[in-house]
Amino acid sequence: MNRNNNSSGFVVGGGGGGDGEWVRVKEGVTEFMKGVAEMTVELGKGCRDIVKQSLVNEESYLVKNFGRDSYFGKRVGGTCSKVCGKLSFFNEYLPEDKDPLHAWSVIFFVSLLAFTAIYLNLEHDPSSPSTKEVKEVFLHPPSAARIVLPDGRYLAYKEQGIPANRARFSMIAPHTFLSSRLAGIPGVKGSLLEEFGICLLTYDLPGFGESDPHPNRNLETSAADMLFLADSLGLKKFWVVGYSSGSMHAWAALRYIPDRLAGAAMFAPMVNPYDRLMTREERRRAWDKWTRKRKFMYFLARRCPRFLAFFYRRSFLSGKHGQIDKWLSLSLGKRDKALMEDPIYEEFWQRDVEESIRQGNAKPFLEEAALQVSNWGFSLLDLKLQKKKRSGSADLLIWLKSMFIEVQEEYTGFLGPIHIWQGMDDKVVPPSMTDFVHRILPGAAVHKLPYEGHFTYIYFCDECHRQIFTTLFGTPQGPLTISSEQDENETTTLDEKNVEQQPEEVVANHGEL
Repeated sequence: MNRNNNSSGFVVGGGGGGDGEWVRVKEGVTEFMKGVAEMTVELGKGCRDIVKQSLVNEESYLVKNFGRDSYFGKRVGGTCSKVCGKLSFFNEYLPEDKDPLHAWSVIFFVSLLAFTAIYLNLEHDPSSPSTKEVKEVFLHPPSAARIVLPDGRYLAYKEQGIPANRARFSMIAPHTFLSSRLAGIPGVKGSLLEEFGICLLTYDLPGFGESDPHPNRNLETSAADMLFLADSLGLKKFWVVGYSSGSMHAWAALRYIPDRLAGAAMFAPMVNPYDRLMTREERRRAWDKWTRKRKFMYFLARRCPRFLAFFYRRSFLSGKHGQIDKWLSLSLGKRDKALMEDPIYEEFWQRDVEESIRQGNAKPFLEEAALQVSNWGFSLLDLKLQKKKRSGSADLLIWLKSMFIEVQEEYTGFLGPIHIWQGMDDKVVPPSMTDFVHRILPGAAVHKLPYEGHFTYIYFCDECHRQIFTTLFGTPQGPLTISSEQDENETTTLDEKNVEQQPEEVVANHGEL
């Protein structure tokens, strides 16, 4: 991994005309193009009628020499029929009353227009004045602690709060898209972590920050990296923290390393927007909250992820800072917009982005975007706490054993507690997504936050952080005090004993949540 340093500075964008002039020009061009489009449609309809009447009748020269029954038509038509036959499965996604030829031609031209519109929007954004100072991205000197993974890759991490050997509780937080190990729980104070005896670990995903890329990463390898980080720092049991798009790595930990988790704390957890478990109404309520550009980005991530590199190179990989809502096509509520204008948030965000993109490679971001909308390799239903299904002979054997000894029920899914905090004014991860998660995982405790957005509850809110830790850990008791070798041996199993009691509590309260 390249750990060299570069210098950077500031660029002041030049330009003459003001915002008003540009808006007027844009409105004029828009109206003109609308008129041209309407005239073109009518002209096209007229030309189509003329062609049908004069050129595409049975007696015309074209039909006789190039029609289906002609020599040319028979030679070429067979090949075209085979190709169309192989691609005919796409027609299943069309409405029943639409002609495939007409529908796919419209889809092609609409996609082309959408691609052009997004390009022009990124190239000329009227909300970003040309006279505003544009800050260039600064490449900071390497500063992360790193471990070597079994496959030889380096994983960069950051430790906050109490050292792992004295922590009463441990937490690991994978970061979101366009973020890094510097994020964690944004703005959380070290004094608060010490008060609750928390060791908070954050790390750079493969290819982000100072972590080496993974050649074939998926969500299972993501959980494996998290597990090895915990082992390297001596964590027996830990809580996983999932926020926004980073939640998919937390879900993966619940699926692949459940025995090492004390619980999960999720904030506006993102799920796969194409999840097959979603009902049509749940999917509609989620997608209706998103901008057209964001929907198009999801489509590209699912079907043609390589095209996303073009947009990334023109936004956050351009070498200049910008606005997160413009870069990621986010629609925000009033409180989220107000937070983003805060200088403290802006400074934090810019530093986090600089660390996230320090390698200048688009591939990790393409992988992250594709992971979000592709097959995860598991379902949220796999995490649901439920009695283990047995065959008839197994049930009979257990019944016989129960006559002589007490037989405990066996459960599948994640046995620990899951807490979800959801802002009700969140337009990035709509509340309907948490409703979907709660339908699949009814044992999860959902904390709905009126008037809160996507960022406002978890970013730079001391009282919010205290409420979160109190909900998870109860009354603060500070770090562990290790006074003897015996105490040290006892403290290493403290988290494990606590967690062994939690499944019984969760099972007992499963119907109440």
